[in-house]
Order: sequence, then C-alpha cells, then structure tokens
Amino acid sequence: MNNDSQTPYELGKSGEAAAVNFLTRQKYRIVTTGFRLFRGEIDIIAYDKQTLVFVEVKTRRNCQFGMPEESVNPRKQRQLRKIAQGYLSLNNIKNTECRFDVLSLIKEGRNCYRVRHIKNAF
Repeated sequence: MNNDSQTPYELGKSGEAAAVNFLTRQKYRIVTTGFRLFRGEIDIIAYDKQTLVFVEVKTRRNCQFGMPEESVNPRKQRQLRKIAQGYLSLNNIKNTECRFDVLSLIKEGRNCYRVRHIKNAF
C-alpha cells in the first residue's frame, strides 16, 4: 500500500500505532489509546516516569499543508484539556503531575515515519 492509497482514517490509525511504538521505545508506559469522552478523543495516555502524559498524534503524508502539529490549535487544546480532566475525574487520579505532548508524524515510506515529539506542547 503506497502513501496515497490509504484513506485519511487508515493513515491516522497507522500513525497512532507508530506513535505507540515510538513512545514504548522511549520507555513510556502506555495506559490506554483512543480514550473517548465529550465527543472527543485523546489518542494516547501514558506515563513518562511519574508524569501522566496526554498525547495528541497528528499524521500527514507530507508538509504541503503545513506541519502536522499546526492543527493542534487553541480550540483543539481546550477540547483535549476537557477530556483529560474527565479522564482524571473518572479514574479518581489526584496529585499526579500531568502534561500534554504532541507527536507529529510525516509518512516517509510504507512503515516509516519522521517523528517530532513536542513535550509539554501546551
């Protein structure tokens, strides 16, 4: 399957799988993926040592329309914060350091991505 034959949904899912692999190699402990709440989703929730990290994954075929991370605009950031607060509340998580990261992926081959990890993105 070449770059252009994947649907946007398939591209996003393959990017999220690559992101999980990337974070696992970086010694993150994945808690869950695809956490849905309030008509939105947090792609990956993981621990980086003692810090709970909410990760937004953005995947693109190329940079023709800008870098993937540019689509995590203030409106998207507000939505992610709201979902994260819901996650913390539902799981009775208190007194835990949290942060929001963005993983920006650009597909460079069949199973190859250029990854940019933006820690504490917002």
